[in-house]
Amino acid sequence: MADEADTGGIATQAGAIPSHVAIIMDGNGRWAEARGQARHAGHRAGVNSVRSTIEECIRHGVKVLTLFAFSSENWRRPKGEVSLLMELFLTALQREVKRMQSNDIQLRVIGDISAFPDKLQQRIRASEDATRDNQRLVLQIAANYGGRWDITQAARRLAGAVRNGELDPDDIDEEAFARATALGDLPDPDLFIRTGGELRISNFLLWHCAYTELYFTPVLWPDFDAEAFAAALAAFASRQRRFGQTGAQLGG
Repeated sequence: MADEADTGGIATQAGAIPSHVAIIMDGNGRWAEARGQARHAGHRAGVNSVRSTIEECIRHGVKVLTLFAFSSENWRRPKGEVSLLMELFLTALQREVKRMQSNDIQLRVIGDISAFPDKLQQRIRASEDATRDNQRLVLQIAANYGGRWDITQAARRLAGAVRNGELDPDDIDEEAFARATALGDLPDPDLFIRTGGELRISNFLLWHCAYTELYFTPVLWPDFDAEAFAAALAAFASRQRRFGQTGAQLGG
């Protein structure tokens, strides 16, 4: 019998735990509206699911967790909701950085943070600096991030390096391009989770999800708990990742 790993009561083959999990945390507003509450109540409730997911990643041995917190398209939402999201982000950073330190979690924020209020930008940089040497889990928050923006920024970085004589155009390959993206030195996601029932990737990590396993669940983000995360891990473990090969080549 194959060795098994503990995933909250659901058995998976050892080695099948994803190294990098990326999540679109969808459904906060609908969760609140279904309860007759303002949409911001759902965003606040969703913070608990963030904590739970971080804890589960550490427990299962996931090394990188990337959470899509605020897309470049989210500026189109009502101003009051956007302001609340900015406030919630700032408050969470102020409150959670000590918890990250005690749990050896490194925080990175990817996206164009220059559009955020100065106070929030300062808090982001301070939180990243304070946790820079932590190694148990890399927690990436994608804020004012878009996959097309990321690809465009990478192209600009490489073009600038060529212009400055630092890079030969012939040396630009997939690996060089990947290093120029926001994920830089981190591996591509193995597992992509979207909560809330929508079946699209919404401009998230477009370059990096070429061979990522996609998992969509109707569970709204504030209800996404340890059991829901274990179900996603079990689905991942049940799949054969071929990377362009056939099942026969992989012995499947």
